[in-house]
Amino acid sequence: VQLQASGGGLVQAGGSLRLSCASSGRTLRTYGMGWFRQAPGKEREFVAAISRTGGSTYFGDSVKGRFTISRDKAKNTVYLQMNSLKPEDTAVYYCAARVSISMGTKRNEYDYWGQGTLVTVSS
Repeated sequence: VQLQASGGGLVQAGGSLRLSCASSGRTLRTYGMGWFRQAPGKEREFVAAISRTGGSTYFGDSVKGRFTISRDKAKNTVYLQMNSLKPEDTAVYYCAARVSISMGTKRNEYDYWGQGTLVTVSS
C-alpha cells in the first residue's frame, strides 16, 4: 500500500495542525495505522496509533492530551490532529500501516511507510 502524508507546515507555539494520511490504492481498512516523527539528529519516535477498527487509540507520552488520531473509512484517510503545539513537536511526521488488527508502537511493527511531512513550530 502507498501512503501519502500531508498537512505539515509552519505554526506558532500553541497553534494547531491536522495531518492527513491517505492511500492512493488499497483501502486502509485492513491496516492498523500509526504516526511517528523524527526531529533532526534524533531517532524516529512513536506518536500515535489507531486500531484497524478505529475503536482503540494509543499515544506517546509527549503528546498525550494534545494530539488525537482518527480514521475516516469513507475517505480512506487517517488523521492526526495536533493541538497546543510546542517547539519540541518540530519534526518530520510519518504515517505507517501495519497488517494487524492491533496497534503498534515500534517502528519494526509497521509494514508500510509514507514519505513524511514537515511540521515546524516556532516559539
